[in-house]
Amino acid sequence: MQRNQVKASSTFAVATHLVLPENTNTLGNLMGGQLLNWMDVISAISAHRHCHRIVVTAAVNNVSFQHPIKLGDIVTIEAKVSRAFSSSMEVYMEVFVEHATTGERTKCNEAIYTFVAVDQLGSPINVPDLVPETEEEMRRYEGALRRRQLRLILAGKMKPEEATELKALFTEPKTFQ
Repeated sequence: MQRNQVKASSTFAVATHLVLPENTNTLGNLMGGQLLNWMDVISAISAHRHCHRIVVTAAVNNVSFQHPIKLGDIVTIEAKVSRAFSSSMEVYMEVFVEHATTGERTKCNEAIYTFVAVDQLGSPINVPDLVPETEEEMRRYEGALRRRQLRLILAGKMKPEEATELKALFTEPKTFQ
């Protein structure tokens, strides 16, 4: 039986924040924990848009702090579901910073979170399939299965020999042109 399908574009969520003094450390940089919180909230909204159910954070798969974010900067976080599995959804986020005085906007961080849809008792429930619409969404969609297998191995929920997508990544012959 085929599950319902949701287009990736319908899961898009965006949040914008101004970095205020209470958000910074003693160097005047945005505290990492504050950014993680902002990302958790907007990615949960993206996951919710995918399944229209209660979602809980299952994993913070990857966070990359590439550049510091300063006091007074404007932070924009864009989130979109990159793949859905039976009850879980991977959400990819990009973080942009807009310099307060120049208006220059640059990508400074990215992250991948995983959410699980749950019922009122907290038990996992099935979610719709995701339909990627662009080449970039397709690339993320295809990579999500490998990231999921790696996450499950590291959590002790999957044996390495069961990770067929990861094994194929290292065992398939490469052709060079």
